[in-house]
Amino acid sequence: MSFFSKLKERLFKSSSKIDEGLEAIVAEGTEPGAEPDPVPAVPEPALPEPFPPVPPELPEPAPEVPGRTPELPEPEPLPVPATPEPWEPPGPEIPGGFPGEEAGTMSRPGSAAHGGAAPAPEAHPGAAPAPPPRPGVLGRIFGRAGAAPVARRTLDDAMLEQIEELLIQADMGVDTALRVTANIARGRMGRKLSAAEIKDLLAGEVARIMEPVARPMPIFPKKPQVVLVVGVNGSGKTTTIGKLASQFRAAGKSVVIAAGDTFRAAAVEQLQIWGQRAGVPVLTAPEGSDPASLAFDAMAKAEAEGADLLLIDTAGRLQNRQDLMEELAKIVRVIRKRDPTAPHNTLLVLDATTGQNALNQVEILRRLADVSGLVMTKLDGTAKGGVLVALADRFGLPIHAIGVGEQIDDLQPFDPEDFARALVGAGV
Repeated sequence: MSFFSKLKERLFKSSSKIDEGLEAIVAEGTEPGAEPDPVPAVPEPALPEPFPPVPPELPEPAPEVPGRTPELPEPEPLPVPATPEPWEPPGPEIPGGFPGEEAGTMSRPGSAAHGGAAPAPEAHPGAAPAPPPRPGVLGRIFGRAGAAPVARRTLDDAMLEQIEELLIQADMGVDTALRVTANIARGRMGRKLSAAEIKDLLAGEVARIMEPVARPMPIFPKKPQVVLVVGVNGSGKTTTIGKLASQFRAAGKSVVIAAGDTFRAAAVEQLQIWGQRAGVPVLTAPEGSDPASLAFDAMAKAEAEGADLLLIDTAGRLQNRQDLMEELAKIVRVIRKRDPTAPHNTLLVLDATTGQNALNQVEILRRLADVSGLVMTKLDGTAKGGVLVALADRFGLPIHAIGVGEQIDDLQPFDPEDFARALVGAGV
């Protein structure tokens, strides 16, 4: 199964919400008892005009010689008509004739009994009407004769307000929803649109917003490239680090993981399991030890081993806990004592189920930890997938990957067009 199919299948709450909402909005604007607008017919191409007959080429006349009478061509002999055969009177009547005929009669050539076409029967009063003629070849090819009508609704202010409310409910945010609907309405007010056409327009606007931020995580020649992974509790940081390590290892990079969440033993065990799957070493520290000290020692070990990437996990922290935010700032200061340019990437892992709260997380963590890119997880369990559109529209931070499940292939590079079409429930 392709990732787009999996994304569309698992992003069911957002896509079905927008999909069903648009169908209801269009159906609401259709007058009861009125026939929906049929699909416009495709005109059949006109047959080419026959070419005019080409006149036969006449032989060029022979050049005239002075003082000589031009010779005329010999006339062709006229065909002699053939002598007609003598007429003979018809023979005697043959009794019996063909089966079903009266005795002493003969069937006429061209009659039904003689193999010819029978004359068309006359219509009797009260008889059933003749069946309608079959559609033409193009009509049968394009299926216009049996095409089902498509419901359409005139795009007006009331319809735009309903679409705005639908997008806000999908957690796209008020400002982004207003901007998207305004772009859809530009040049289309008063036109009748179907639900499928509105989905395509929405998908195009969402993809246009997401296109500038769809960038993979950059890889630098610096060894080790330090990647600091931050996020709130339960956002999926540990699982994301394990998947990234496995994918980078499969791409030929040497990777080291530092289990910086020293306050949660389950996080360390989970990273160790992922390290075994990917063949990546995991550096740990005693429970309750200083995570900044572990990060410093992990950098020294990664440099000694010549590793390409060092992925540092951190403990989950809420953006409203000032003490936890200061601890994160300390990790960054200690890392920069060993390498002033580190961390080279700071990935913020966001849980899609948090909705608009993700905007506050990005605002605070970007200021404290200099966030360079986003990874959105758990898109398969929320009706608020539109928050990713709001994040792209407001902050413009690169979105490196999205996750829709627990399997290793459920974390993939972000594709704006696939995401947009899956979000609004549009087809491929």
